[in-house]
Amino acid sequence: MATYVISDIHGQYDMFMELLDKIRLKESDTLYVLGDVLDRGPHPIRTLKRLMEMSNVICVVGNHELMALECLEFLRKEITDMSIEELDEEMLDNLVTWQYNGSKSTIDEFRRLDAEEKKDVLDFIKEFSIYEEVAADGRDYLLVHAGLGNYSSEKDIEDYSLHDLIWVRADYDVRYFEDTFVITGHTPTQTIRDNPNPGFIYRRNNHIAIDCGAHYPGGRLAAICLETGEEFYSSPNGTEGMR
Repeated sequence: MATYVISDIHGQYDMFMELLDKIRLKESDTLYVLGDVLDRGPHPIRTLKRLMEMSNVICVVGNHELMALECLEFLRKEITDMSIEELDEEMLDNLVTWQYNGSKSTIDEFRRLDAEEKKDVLDFIKEFSIYEEVAADGRDYLLVHAGLGNYSSEKDIEDYSLHDLIWVRADYDVRYFEDTFVITGHTPTQTIRDNPNPGFIYRRNNHIAIDCGAHYPGGRLAAICLETGEEFYSSPNGTEGMR
């Protein structure tokens, strides 16, 4: 029994399947996915449906799932005068923001689903947890999509807003906890200042950042095993079909 964590698949279905092969995931293992399954890459809904088939997967919500939930319920309605009237300024802003953040591939695949499949997908996303606390091999971990925004050492995890946890990037200069490792996605390690090894898992101050920019040219999808600390990587983006 092993515990693995990945994040920010962003529709890279082939990279995800390759990574599952590399970690040799067993039914007795547990896989945590720290959000942002959707958007940007070519097959976000296909990836989501694969996760729906896996009984040993626990998904944590990311900002892209939240944006999708805000918009897909509206988009799946038949276009009527009533639904058009519901397109208020807030919904329009949500749609524009989501489009800016790479919604096209998600919308394209979602539209090809039948009504029951659409409902199943939305219901599955609604079941994503906000964070997970995990113990493995004598170490404690907090698994959350982005970080602890508006951090205070006096706060409990329940004191953070959803925005703090899924939108505000982790501060790797601050050690949030002395005895707990915080594993996050959201921030591609290619963008972390002074990171000596961009595009690979980043560790500092009890932070473990695992978004290795799978949607970037040359980026990877990464996994970490909590029991051993071993890291696993897909082929770089753009080379999956060249092996």
